[in-house]
Amino acid sequence: MDLIQAIILGIVQGLTEFLPISSTAHLRLVPSLLGWKDAQGHPFDPGSAFTAVIQLGTLLAVLIYFRKDLASALGGWIRGLRGGEAAKTLEARLGWAIVIGTIPIVILGIVFKHQIETQFRSLDIIAYSLIAMGLLLLAADYTGKQTRKLEDVKPIDGLILGLWQALALVPGMSRSGSTITGGLFAGFNRAAAARFSFLLAVPSILGAALYELFKHRQEFGGDLLLPAVVANVFSFVVGYWSIGFLMKFLQNHRVVPFVIYRVGLGLIILFLVHTGRLDAMAGVQTDAPI
Repeated sequence: MDLIQAIILGIVQGLTEFLPISSTAHLRLVPSLLGWKDAQGHPFDPGSAFTAVIQLGTLLAVLIYFRKDLASALGGWIRGLRGGEAAKTLEARLGWAIVIGTIPIVILGIVFKHQIETQFRSLDIIAYSLIAMGLLLLAADYTGKQTRKLEDVKPIDGLILGLWQALALVPGMSRSGSTITGGLFAGFNRAAAARFSFLLAVPSILGAALYELFKHRQEFGGDLLLPAVVANVFSFVVGYWSIGFLMKFLQNHRVVPFVIYRVGLGLIILFLVHTGRLDAMAGVQTDAPI
């Protein structure tokens, strides 16, 4: 991977991680559309490991943007461990919701690890996922009551949205798209659903990135080090901007533009794949070790 490719992937990661359009899908799709090749001349796929590691830049963007919320939730959760009235505060409830909500994606990520790194990266699956979650997001936006605020969060909401977040293990579903959809179905307003989505993403993004860094420490300590650093810098800058954009947008607008984009992109991918213009599995290591 050269630095130009790293910059492009970093920008794509930062732009699409928080908008409900799936960063993993775009990181998988962009190299295929641009015809990137690896050193051996084979089709290029950045892979699930590089995709997870460059999320550190967008994670830093979340940590800075929501630093007060995260600090309050962590402090409240720690104080709430003592029980009593401290366990009933908003901060404690939000902290427990984040902790509980992280469990499903960890368990399912371990169970389906091989599929996530191989079959799930098929452009066919990505296309269908983009369309399906787009339609669910649209349904949630129009049928959800949207009467609840973040102050109404309960630990059970963490489990519900955590199950929705686990859908993002399939490229194309989108972490933010899945959890915002779940939040809207649970009755939260758009801004609260997005805010909860971002806070809930922190533990799973951090865990996945650190795991992949350790597992592939030789590659990231060698040839991939500079591209990973460059990609993270760009993903942080663009990611911070995209958080602010989405939070302001959802205060007064429906999610229709994102739904149109998701469905349109999904249909385009299916057309390109089924007319032979794109190979659905190009660059994917289908024999990746379990």
